[in-house]
Amino acid sequence: MEALPSKSAVPGRRRFGQHPAVTHFTDFSPAEPDLAHLRTAYDGLLAAAAETGPGDLIDVVDRWDDVRQDAWTWLAWARVRYRQDTRDVEARERRERADQAGSELEQLDLQLQRVLLARGADLSEVPPYAVARWTAAASALDPAIAERRVTEQTVVAEYTALMGSASFDVRGQAYSLTTISPLLVHPDRAVRHEAQAAKWAWFAEHGAELDDLYDRLTKLRAGMATDLGHDDFVQTGYLRMGRVDYGREDVDRWRREVQRHLVPLGRDLREAQRERLGMDRLHYWDHGVYESAGNPVPVPVPEQAEAAARAFDGLDDDIAGFWRGMIDRGMMDLPTRPGKAGGGFCTYFSNLSTPFIFCNGAGVHSDIKTLVHEAGHAYQKHASRGVRPKQLLHGTADTAEIHSMSLEFLTWPRLGEFFGDDAEQFRRTHLTESLLFLPYGVAIDHFQHLVYESPDATPAERHAMWKSMEERYLPWQDAGDLDHVAGGGAWQQQRHIYNYPFYYIDYTLALCCALQFWDAAQDDPDEALTRYKALCALGGSQPFQSLVKAVGLRSPFEEGCLESVVARARTWLGL
Repeated sequence: MEALPSKSAVPGRRRFGQHPAVTHFTDFSPAEPDLAHLRTAYDGLLAAAAETGPGDLIDVVDRWDDVRQDAWTWLAWARVRYRQDTRDVEARERRERADQAGSELEQLDLQLQRVLLARGADLSEVPPYAVARWTAAASALDPAIAERRVTEQTVVAEYTALMGSASFDVRGQAYSLTTISPLLVHPDRAVRHEAQAAKWAWFAEHGAELDDLYDRLTKLRAGMATDLGHDDFVQTGYLRMGRVDYGREDVDRWRREVQRHLVPLGRDLREAQRERLGMDRLHYWDHGVYESAGNPVPVPVPEQAEAAARAFDGLDDDIAGFWRGMIDRGMMDLPTRPGKAGGGFCTYFSNLSTPFIFCNGAGVHSDIKTLVHEAGHAYQKHASRGVRPKQLLHGTADTAEIHSMSLEFLTWPRLGEFFGDDAEQFRRTHLTESLLFLPYGVAIDHFQHLVYESPDATPAERHAMWKSMEERYLPWQDAGDLDHVAGGGAWQQQRHIYNYPFYYIDYTLALCCALQFWDAAQDDPDEALTRYKALCALGGSQPFQSLVKAVGLRSPFEEGCLESVVARARTWLGL
């Protein structure tokens, strides 16, 4: 057997939690990984995994973390740089190489996972949840589908580029999907109707292209599921998401819970909104405006990071110190601009032990929700940086979204830093939007189940599926003269459907937990924050339901899990 390098001999090894010489994101340009060198390193790991004594297998796992660290950092950086400007040819070509390298690294990881899993009882010193996640990955991935995984990412990139190129003319000015946001929530109803009409005219114009992209993705994913021996891509998708302690029956039970408790509440919320706006009838273009004077306006985008620092200063010393370090190192990109990909996310540069936040601030109230949301993701990665193996630093999406959504609510006492005297209005809007999101979120998930249970459906049939979801979960939606929305095309704007199949339900599961933190914070904010920080420190060391219970939260799969939150929300909102 080829000797495995000692810990000190692993190239680039650093004590986890230390930061190397890079002091600012603009100075950061990690080296593209040498795939031949990586293959050689994995050969050594494979040999060690097969032959090392049982008591030393955890050391093999630690070294595996070290071997993959630089490569995953470069992949994350390459994808960030592309999303910062999708028009940059060099960045696009680098992202294409990253997709290829990511696929190869995924297969190298899979080989190692299978060798380790074959050791069975010898893995007693490895955390059981790590073994469970390897088992799920081994079931969802296989060398036989590696090339199609690359093709899948290529099609996803086509969708990202198309959405990044979207341009809407409103009153002689061009807008992108992100820069049009202020017009969609403009106090003047005529302006927001015109903006929505321009936006959805573009979707109608590109509808066939969007349908084709999704058709290709659906059939590609369904084919991979068949080759893996799965019943359908729903099974594959759950395994990809690392769900090891619940299945589709549990998710279906959760959707019914939302339908039972949140759809009636949603009707009342929309009716109260209609009354506040003084309208006879709410249309689709009215949904994003909650007060007759318009939504609260936050501090300008260039001031938002510092406003967040002041907010966290008054919330918690540890969170505040972490955030100021993020600012000092430039580990965030907040403003929207031409060519920048839409959305917001938080990624992680392993060999810097630091997260990076990507947003699209446009000067609207949702900027703050997104910024604090991503700050929650980032803080969790900081708080759990000591978790081992490092693969468990990051939880699955269902757990990770609790960290982000909960911080949104726990920051409520400090919202004056963003909104001044309008902070209370934002709290009302934030809670209302969160409650209304639950039916929308489960509609997106249910739609995806329908799609992947019938992968040969036509585009028209998929649009009909979405219409049926609106009727079940969003009965208040009135598209008016927005024909593409009325025809069942609204789902095409939701990038998760294209990019991250079956991710979206995680937001709703996490929001159920975040709302429990909100409920608790109304009685004892310090105790709620303490439990939140304890959850963040656990990282991804346990599966979803175990982590939820570890900090005293109810699982979304328990009957009646929403009753207390709904009752408190009705009282707080005066319904």
